[in-house]
Amino acid sequence: MDLAGMTVVDAHIHQWDPLTTPREFSGLAKLFRAIPVPIDWAKRLAPRRDREFVGDPEPFVHPYLPADYRADAGDVPVEGIVHIEVEWAGKGPLAPVGETRWVASLPFGVDTPALGAIIGAGDPAAPGFAELLDAHMAASPLFRGIRTRVEYHPDPKVRAHNKTPGALTSPEFLNGFGALAERGLGFEAWVYSQQLPEVTTLAGHYPDATIVLNHLGTPAGIFGPVGRETGRNPGQRRELFIRWRDDLSALATHPNVMAKVSGLMMPILGHPVPPRGNPTPVPVLLERISPLLQHALDVFGADRLIWGSNFPVDKPITSIGNAAEAVATALTEHGADEKALEQIFRGNAQRVYHIDNL
Repeated sequence: MDLAGMTVVDAHIHQWDPLTTPREFSGLAKLFRAIPVPIDWAKRLAPRRDREFVGDPEPFVHPYLPADYRADAGDVPVEGIVHIEVEWAGKGPLAPVGETRWVASLPFGVDTPALGAIIGAGDPAAPGFAELLDAHMAASPLFRGIRTRVEYHPDPKVRAHNKTPGALTSPEFLNGFGALAERGLGFEAWVYSQQLPEVTTLAGHYPDATIVLNHLGTPAGIFGPVGRETGRNPGQRRELFIRWRDDLSALATHPNVMAKVSGLMMPILGHPVPPRGNPTPVPVLLERISPLLQHALDVFGADRLIWGSNFPVDKPITSIGNAAEAVATALTEHGADEKALEQIFRGNAQRVYHIDNL
């Protein structure tokens, strides 16, 4: 199933330049610029948890800008994109505003897809969160909400920002979240699947706030082993799927939650990483991701799913074209018609992110 005849909004991409802007991975990028050694050396230098998460360090040591995305999009008819924050590392409580301002300055719409919306960084539990939101909004009229580093995984060898669970349901986070809801801004929830009940609690606490679950909850290890003990055998992977399925069903009962069919090609899911330049083909992807997509369509419906490529993070596994085709095919085989695909690949993103410049 292809997307011929449609125009698409890619609701989850990342733009970065680790050489000129402060990113958590800027040090590695600058090292490889200064010392001309094979990029694969990064696989030896980086901790295992980072290697398993990125799959291939190549995208992270170079700038990824509008023209790079345009080249990767290929024949996928992307008309607009949504930028999602990514590891900005500036200092000071208002530092994340620098990313919003930087993204707004990039040459989108110049022989490239238009910039439809910006999701910046921010932590509702931090002091001065309301002031940060106001600064984001002042930095760009396309600012639509925040994403917070709250990911936690019980396997200590799986890359995560937090060492303990519960960040989304702490009193400080719940109290601060009100500033987001008051301004009509959205929240992007990127969590590992074990944290889905936390997202459900948050959605119930703020039923009028729009929450977008990133990457269907990222069930790390569902396709193969990662970390110390995650996804080590088919039985473990089946248990992981069942828990993910049940927790996603519970989350979907909250009508203020949308779900992104994105990030399904992240290496941390346990995909084998193919040789560079040889993307995993569509039939192989279909076999892996179809059960996830079919359940998501069952519980959220076509009017609450949003497609995003998650590029360049998913690039080590496959191409944007292969990923989009695999998602569209899996959904079509489960009953999604042309109208449903138009919602998932464009309409829902325009509605949720208030995109009116396309």
